[in-house]
Amino acid sequence: MDRREFLKLGCLATASLFLPESAFSMEYERVLKMYHRHTGEEITATFWIDGEYVYEELESLDFFLRDYRTDEVCRMDRNLIEYLYQIQRLSGGKEIHVLSAYRTIQTNNMLRKHNRGVAKHSYHTKGKAVDITIPGVSTASLKRIALSLKRGGVGYYPKSHFIHIDTGRPRYWRFPRYRRRR
Repeated sequence: MDRREFLKLGCLATASLFLPESAFSMEYERVLKMYHRHTGEEITATFWIDGEYVYEELESLDFFLRDYRTDEVCRMDRNLIEYLYQIQRLSGGKEIHVLSAYRTIQTNNMLRKHNRGVAKHSYHTKGKAVDITIPGVSTASLKRIALSLKRGGVGYYPKSHFIHIDTGRPRYWRFPRYRRRR
């Protein structure tokens, strides 16, 4: 063993004393566990193994996140899938409950007629947004987790007990918006 190898080994040994074991482990697979509140469907999808996407599993996620009113499927933004995975991981691996994911333009327009919180040009219609909650994790904590990732938009709906996430530019809003009384 030459001097350089000896020093590398010494550095690794020293680091192992101070760093948690997880710092040295490689992530070999990514699994999403979700439940859809409107369809009653559940999915456990291993969508990434050894650095590669598993396309059959991604297609299963696309179907799971479809517009449940019309059964129309959209290829969901893969960055959204990664965003969901990171939120689940930081929430202790708990199952994500989906309230709304992909929506056709017709579904979105119908919802806009009955709810002032639905955007005309919603990311939901592009397969780039999902509304979620996680049982056992407060909505405020879920919001903080999503914001910490800085991956896109985060909408906080405390009265309805869910958050909206999307892969647009990073931004934040609360619904309903509270105004100060003068």
